[in-house]
Amino acid sequence: MPPILTTALALPLRGLTWLGSQGTRGVAAVVFIAAAVPPLGALLRPYLTEAILCLLCISFMRVDLTALYGHLRRPALVATATAWTTIGVPLIVGLIAHATGLTARAPGLSLALMLQSMASPMMASPALAALMGLDATLVLITLVSSTALVPFTASLFAGLFLGDMLSVTPLTLGLKLLGILAASLLAATAIRWIFGAEAIQRHKTPIDGLNIVILFIFAAAIMGDVVSDLVREPLFTLSLAALSFAIYFTLLAITTLLFRRIGYERALALGLMVSQRNLGLMLAATAGALPPATWLYFAMTQFPIHLAPYMLTPIARRLTARAQASGSAATSTP
Repeated sequence: MPPILTTALALPLRGLTWLGSQGTRGVAAVVFIAAAVPPLGALLRPYLTEAILCLLCISFMRVDLTALYGHLRRPALVATATAWTTIGVPLIVGLIAHATGLTARAPGLSLALMLQSMASPMMASPALAALMGLDATLVLITLVSSTALVPFTASLFAGLFLGDMLSVTPLTLGLKLLGILAASLLAATAIRWIFGAEAIQRHKTPIDGLNIVILFIFAAAIMGDVVSDLVREPLFTLSLAALSFAIYFTLLAITTLLFRRIGYERALALGLMVSQRNLGLMLAATAGALPPATWLYFAMTQFPIHLAPYMLTPIARRLTARAQASGSAATSTP
């Protein structure tokens, strides 16, 4: 590489390395900065789809194939976790929304909850689990299997519960999701082939930093109107924020309890994955053609998504230490 180009890239690389080293603190800071500078939302919203594609590409690019193959040896656990996040969660949410009359009384909120439940887990879930000190390998394989199924399950549940609430047909939604995921996977495969898995692993920290930058673009694009909404309708906005936290931690707690037999440390990692839904994928598939209430709820979900990993890290580390101590004790017992 020419010396001039090396010098030009050195400063941004150092900046990304520093940002990547901040871990969950950097992820948590993203949401506050995005909310504090509303003009960025209008500026960055046209690039929402590109940001989503980049996030997906980075996540696919960093998949640990060895860990992936290792968990394929235990398909029952992976199949159960996949069925829970792709079928169990949207089915329960859809039935509750219809049984309570929410679909008729608040169609924008009902649409938001259904899209959230139908979405696959966030592609950043394994990285967040690793930052928290949790075992990310089970999260990884479940994420991959869930993401592969979501174009079909989302289309199914859209047809069952959403009717004409969406601006696209269930089949179109499924095809768009499939296209977005396929394009990201192809781009990630090309990058791995050109640069190699070792180079990607070697530059893990600056790639983490780049991931945080793109998360910021995504969060700013979604949260551009949050401050004005808070001023105009403070009670409604705060109610949606409280609801987003309640749903996040309910999914986290239920999943952790459902899978507690595999150990609370690994169950918590699955709970983190299930509660971190990839709303950006749904935004890209619907081209952002959603009611204002749906947009506002999506904006509010960014707070638990970005803050929970930082809040839960001490608990995760305690569970990990306990699991390691139990393993050591079992190993040393004659």
